[in-house]
Amino acid sequence: MIVAATGRRAVGTVAAAIILSLASAPAAADPAPRRVVSINLCTDQMAMLMAAPGQLKSVSFLATEEGTSMMVDEAARYPLNHGQAEEIFLMQPDLVLAGTYTAKATVGLLKELGFRVEQFTPASSFEDVRESLARMGALLHREQRAAELVAELDEGLAELSAHKPPAANVAIYYANSYTSGSGTLADAIVRAAGLTNL
Repeated sequence: MIVAATGRRAVGTVAAAIILSLASAPAAADPAPRRVVSINLCTDQMAMLMAAPGQLKSVSFLATEEGTSMMVDEAARYPLNHGQAEEIFLMQPDLVLAGTYTAKATVGLLKELGFRVEQFTPASSFEDVRESLARMGALLHREQRAAELVAELDEGLAELSAHKPPAANVAIYYANSYTSGSGTLADAIVRAAGLTNL
């Protein structure tokens, strides 16, 4: 009887320890999103560079515009959206990627409807680019791919630094007499190339 009681206490103790360990164990990581929709040109391109096959379901129509998008051919493989809440709702995404200035009414409505929306601030430096790539990698559960892209960026910048051209001035000019001065990504790119932004 004593042996049996002791055995039952031992089993009970082990069971209690297992239950406590499970209760105190960290929760399992959220699964990777499987239906990702991007409604911003910058997030379009980061997602196309990084998403696993079949993970990205739609990109914005801007991703197919020549002269605006750097990945026109790649974007042609995806269904396009125009950033309207109704069309995004019908896609039933588990993650929506947007910019901080992307269709605020759409972003607000999608959040109210319970969709997960992650917004990215426009980059104004290479450090901002690195941070955005790392964040996108974390959101898509593609951290390794994000690290590879950051390494490619840093390798390219190192090559530029080693082979700078003779000093020259550059004037950046956009439509409607718009330009980019200091504190912008365009200026950072010009300086990385060894040029001076007027």
